[in-house]
Amino acid sequence: MKFKELDNKDKSVLVENLISIKKELFNLRMQKAEGSLEKPSRARECRRDYARVKTKLTQLKSA
Repeated sequence: MKFKELDNKDKSVLVENLISIKKELFNLRMQKAEGSLEKPSRARECRRDYARVKTKLTQLKSA
């Protein structure tokens, strides 16, 4: 997900997106602990997506 993709999204959609990313991060951490993680790079992508959404929410809050 690119940051520009977040520009036209509503706050409620961003919050839903944030929740789904948190769930995916949790599942990826559990897979890593079990040793069954297929794509380790996906965890990094999720962390960055989470940070992007949080940044956009902060910008919307201050605007």
